[in-house]
Amino acid sequence: MKEADQKRAATAFVKRWQDRGNERQDSQTFWLDLLETVYDIPNPGEYISFEDRVMLDHTSFIDGFIDTTKVLIEQKGRNKSLFDGIRQSDGSLLSPFEQAKRYSANLPYSKRPRWIITSNFTQFFVYDMEQPNGEPAVIQLKDLPTEYYRLDFIVDQLNPHLDKEMEVSMQAGELVGKIYDELFTQYRDPTNASSQRSINELSVRLVFCLYAEDAGIFGRHGMFHDYLNEFETRHLRTALIDLFRVLDTPIDKRDPYLEEKLAEFPYVNGGMFTNEEVEIPQFTDSLRALILDQASKEFDWSEISPTIFGAVFESTLNPDTRREGGMHYTSIANIHKVIDPMFLDGLRNELTEIKQIKQRKTMIQRATDFQARLGKLRFFDPACGSGNFLTETYLSLRKLENQVISLIYGNESMLAVDDDLIKVSIQQFYGIEINDFAVSVGKTALWIAESQMMEETAAIVYANMDFLPLKTYTNITEGNAIRLDWETVVGGERITYIIGNPPFYGHEKRTRAQAADMDIAFHDFTKYGKLDYVAAWYNKAADFIQGKTTEAAFVSTNSITQGEQAPTLWPKLFEKGIEIQFAYRTFRWSSEAKEKAQVHVVIIGFTGYPRKEKKRLFEGGQMKLVLSFQ
Repeated sequence: MKEADQKRAATAFVKRWQDRGNERQDSQTFWLDLLETVYDIPNPGEYISFEDRVMLDHTSFIDGFIDTTKVLIEQKGRNKSLFDGIRQSDGSLLSPFEQAKRYSANLPYSKRPRWIITSNFTQFFVYDMEQPNGEPAVIQLKDLPTEYYRLDFIVDQLNPHLDKEMEVSMQAGELVGKIYDELFTQYRDPTNASSQRSINELSVRLVFCLYAEDAGIFGRHGMFHDYLNEFETRHLRTALIDLFRVLDTPIDKRDPYLEEKLAEFPYVNGGMFTNEEVEIPQFTDSLRALILDQASKEFDWSEISPTIFGAVFESTLNPDTRREGGMHYTSIANIHKVIDPMFLDGLRNELTEIKQIKQRKTMIQRATDFQARLGKLRFFDPACGSGNFLTETYLSLRKLENQVISLIYGNESMLAVDDDLIKVSIQQFYGIEINDFAVSVGKTALWIAESQMMEETAAIVYANMDFLPLKTYTNITEGNAIRLDWETVVGGERITYIIGNPPFYGHEKRTRAQAADMDIAFHDFTKYGKLDYVAAWYNKAADFIQGKTTEAAFVSTNSITQGEQAPTLWPKLFEKGIEIQFAYRTFRWSSEAKEKAQVHVVIIGFTGYPRKEKKRLFEGGQMKLVLSFQ
């Protein structure tokens, strides 16, 4: 089917189904119609099977299964929540996805799904079972005419699932790269350290404004565009200087005679616009068109993934600068290889148990206690780059918290929202990063993540929640993590988890500065000459967590577990009381950045105190329990 025909077919399908959706009467017709008219399957009844039997402790039936592409479908009635638990015949409370996973677990291996789709006629939640703990991709029925391609995997084995967040974030990164390059040519000496810092800071500010106008943070869609559009190219520089000054000024301290279009912008706070030393150059006609047309008018920034975008944004830096710092940009799937076994799987399992409590008063009390505990966790990435680990961890915690809020408040409409409704804050997340631009990107990514999650919370409690002025602050410190005192960076807070992927840099390529760092990090070693740079973070973390219940997990080049490095590093760490709790054997580490860096790595999670339970070893998608890693 040609693209134009498929769009027309999808539009007609949406019109037919926009007001229908009875689970019993319409489910099969809905999927047969979708497959035949939108995805051009001539005999859809032969392509999809319905009500396949699956044996649990009783006989159950799978709503839909496509064997060719291994897609399992769990269909619910129109406007039924796809997140909330539904009482099962055995008394358990399961969400549609949890219900589908239970079916999957009881199927023969050859029949287990590659994809699970839960739907309520108005939405499709798509779960990629290659990442069973990942969040679903969400496709709205009303958006099918422009997003039909995102369901291509149901009919095409060779067509990988296209994640919209990934696509949008990569496009956003391309736009930032173009803006960055155009700005670079306008500075008199763009290689000067001060000018370079200004280019980076200005890029961050422009991105924040572009996102804020599309996400409704500024109060009106297109507000940033409409303001700048009134100025000719030669006046654009002055217009931005005036706008940044207003965004940094509280409402009650502003000039009462400000022009209306400036006066309507909110106060941002949080340090985003406070640096008056940022040098802003003159603009060209092409740069004006790039910002106003391509970046503002034609692109929707509200749907970017702050985790992916942070990596792509940082990739606008000079490639030589990136290699010099040994930075590698982390995919969301790889981040979850660290945070899932470390703490997220346990939290998810605990929340599932809470959902199954039948007595509502008891369930609410347990949920309230669980939420309070989420708000007390503290996370620290001592080589945070553009903040990918911190941002994805924050998003994961807030998604859990939103499920808790939904459990407690149900469908209640809250006229006034208590400031204490949300417990999880970006203030719980600490980082150190040596590159100033990456620090700015990391802070911006966390702010964007906070905005997106606040919007989801507002939808749960049917309330308006003001994101600005920023009430929480990012705790990302610019500096050399090896030379800084981590206790000072975290302000004496009790850190629960240390996470991250410190620089991948081999011992034979160390710079003089890095060699000096190694001397500092391994002050207590008799010798360390062949250790890679990343090993310095292990030793510093080992010292930091002694006498604490803090847990740590790092991604590392696999060289530190092989050859001469292993007997140099690990016996010394074991002497300090380090105990490995989980580990991944060697696998290829890839990133979401445009210029991907691929290396072979291991993941090692460890504590400074012993645990009685068995340790977990991951390899090739499988996990096995072991007694010890020593």
